[in-house]
Amino acid sequence: MSKYDFGMIGLGTMGRSLLLNMADHGVNGAGFDKDAAKGAQLETDGAGAKGNVKGFSDVEPFVASLNSPKAIMMLVPAGKIVDEVIEELLPFLDKGDILIDGGNSHFTDTNRRVDYLEAKGFHFFGMGVSGGEEGARRGPSMMPGGDKAAYNVMKPILEAIAAKIDGVPCVTYIGPGASGHFVKMVHNGIEYGLMQLIAETYEVLRNGLQLSNEEIHDVFAKWNEGRLSSFLIEITRDIFTYKEPGADHLLVDDIKDEARAKGTGKWTSQIAYDLESPITVIDASVSMRDLSKYKAIRVKAADLYTQSVALNVDKEAFLKSLEEAFFFSMIMSYAQGMFMLSRASAEYKYDLQLDEIAKIWRGGCIIRSKFLENIYGAYGKNKALEHLLLDADVVALVQGATQGMRTVVSSAVSAGIALPCYSAALSYFDNFKTANMPSNLTQAQRDYFGAHTYALNGKEGFFHTQWMPKS
Repeated sequence: MSKYDFGMIGLGTMGRSLLLNMADHGVNGAGFDKDAAKGAQLETDGAGAKGNVKGFSDVEPFVASLNSPKAIMMLVPAGKIVDEVIEELLPFLDKGDILIDGGNSHFTDTNRRVDYLEAKGFHFFGMGVSGGEEGARRGPSMMPGGDKAAYNVMKPILEAIAAKIDGVPCVTYIGPGASGHFVKMVHNGIEYGLMQLIAETYEVLRNGLQLSNEEIHDVFAKWNEGRLSSFLIEITRDIFTYKEPGADHLLVDDIKDEARAKGTGKWTSQIAYDLESPITVIDASVSMRDLSKYKAIRVKAADLYTQSVALNVDKEAFLKSLEEAFFFSMIMSYAQGMFMLSRASAEYKYDLQLDEIAKIWRGGCIIRSKFLENIYGAYGKNKALEHLLLDADVVALVQGATQGMRTVVSSAVSAGIALPCYSAALSYFDNFKTANMPSNLTQAQRDYFGAHTYALNGKEGFFHTQWMPKS
C-alpha cells in the first residue's frame, strides 16, 4: 500500500483545500470522510499535483496508510464531534502519533484534550486556521499552539502551505496549551467587529447619503486602494458588483437582513469579561448579529416609530470624514483584541508574542489589512507595550482621524442612523484617554448599599463609610 505523509479528517471545503495545497507542495496526503463522494472529489481535484492524494471512507485503512509517526488533522465542527473523532481514531494510533485540531474549538475544550491525549502518550495541538476556502487552498494564516515538539515535526509542511508576506510564512508557534485556539478565537472576534463596522458604513452610505449601489462600490473600491486596504473591504467592493446570471440587480439586495454566527464572537465576549478586558466593538457586533435575527419584531417596530432621515451634509466632505471614522474604529477593534491577548497571555501563562501574531495575520487570514503592518511594527519595537493605543505612531494616526469620527457619529445619531460599533469605539477611546473616569461615584454607590468598600487617592487600603445614620 502507498504511504502518505499527512492525514486529514473531514473533506469539506477547508479539509479538501488544505490537502490539495499540501499536494501542490509535494506532500502526499490521505483524507478521510464518511461521505465517499468527498474522497473521490479529492482525488479528482488532486490529479496532476506534485504530491499524491487519496480518499478513504473507512478509518482503519486510512490510519494504516500513514507513515509513522502518524500526523492527522481534524477539520470537523467544534464540540462533541471532535471528541467522537478522537475516540474513533485512538484504537488505530500508536504512542507518539500526532493529532491536530484545526477547527474552531473552544479553548477550554482544547485544554481538556491536551491533558487527555498527553496522558495516553499522544502528541496533540490545537491550531487556528484562517483564510476561508481560498486561503486554505492557496495559503492560509495558521495559529498552532500546544505541544511544541509536535509542531516542530509539522513545521516544514505548515510553513510550505502557509500564505507568504515578503517570503515569510504566515504561521508561527503561538504558545503552550490552548493558546493557538485562543488566538484564533480573538481573531474571529476582531473579524466580527470589522464586519459590523463595514455593515454600519453601508447603512450610512445607503440611507444616510442615499448613494446608489454603484456609488457604494466606488467608495469601497477607493478605500481599498488606500490605508483601509484589507481583505474585508476588498470582498465588500466585489459584493457590490455581483448579479446572479440573468438578474438586473445586485444579489446583496435580495439577501435577508438576518446575520448568523457560529459562536466564536460570543466566546470572545464571554472570555473578555472573565479577563476584565473591555472589547466594546466586538461586544456590540455580537449583539447586533443577535438583534438582526428578530426580523419579525423589527418589522412591527418599524411601523410604530419614526425612521431615520437622510443626512443633510456635503457628501464629498462627509465621505472624507467617514473614511477617517472607519480607520479610527478599525484601530479600536484591533487594539481591543490585542489588549485581550496580552491579558490572556498573563492570565493563562501563554507568553504570547504579539508582534509575531500580528505578523502572521498580515497574509492569508480574514482580518488581514494594511494596518497590521503598524501593529507588527508597534509590538516589534516594544514587546512590553501595554496597549496598542500607547504607541506613538498609533497615537498620531488616531489623533488624525478623531475629528472625522466625531463628525460621523454625531451626524448619524442626529439623523437616527444606528452606529453601535462606531459609537462603542468612540466611547471606549474617550474613556481610555480619561485620567479620571466617573467610577468613583460607582464605588461610592456600591459602598452605600452593600458595604463593598472603596479605595482612596493617595492612601493604602480599602475603606467603608456609614453613609446615612442607622435607623
